[in-house]
Amino acid sequence: MMLHIPGVLAPDQAAQFRQDLQRADWTDGRATAGHLSAQVKDNQQLREDHPLARRLGEVLLSAVERNAQFMSAALPARIVPPLFNRHAGGQSYGRHIDGSIRPVAGSPVRVRTDLAATLFLSQPADYDGGELVIEGDAGIQRIKLPAGDLILYPATTVHQVTAVTRGERLASFFWIESLVREAGRRRMLFDLDKTIQALTAESASQESVLQLTALYHNLMREWGNA
Repeated sequence: MMLHIPGVLAPDQAAQFRQDLQRADWTDGRATAGHLSAQVKDNQQLREDHPLARRLGEVLLSAVERNAQFMSAALPARIVPPLFNRHAGGQSYGRHIDGSIRPVAGSPVRVRTDLAATLFLSQPADYDGGELVIEGDAGIQRIKLPAGDLILYPATTVHQVTAVTRGERLASFFWIESLVREAGRRRMLFDLDKTIQALTAESASQESVLQLTALYHNLMREWGNA
């Protein structure tokens, strides 16, 4: 499942992120790529242990944890602390697939990468190129979102960032290990949760909502890996 989640960061928050990142100490993005990915990766990145990356990452994690749509779709068990990258001057990140297990810097924690997320920080009009291209079951999707919006997608997909030929593309990206490992089951739970919320908003009978809520939680008990 691929999901566009608008407004994870408010416009003023995204603008503040951009301002802070303008003064960042960028390094070669290949430092955090695997052997094959490093051959097609040409961008800049904040070090994982950089104080700015940690500070902005905490703000972003708080935002996604407050976002009901993200929580319902991802059902996160663990989230890799967000990273930040920059593409400019023709830089791109060619076709690649994310590693299955991601270490968390400075800790013994290892996270299974069920889902990937990219949060766009630059406004689309401020740069040319820089599309996130995802090759999934629905075909090839080309994604370029407003600043503050997030795209959630399976980490199992082949994807790339096209060359930025004007301006700069700032973004954050991170991975999620879900409580429900199987993608089809996550999608069913997400659809069921949306239905429950819609019925609640429509003041449907409490008994119907209760039965569906019980079904949701019983499926989570069956499929979840807490």
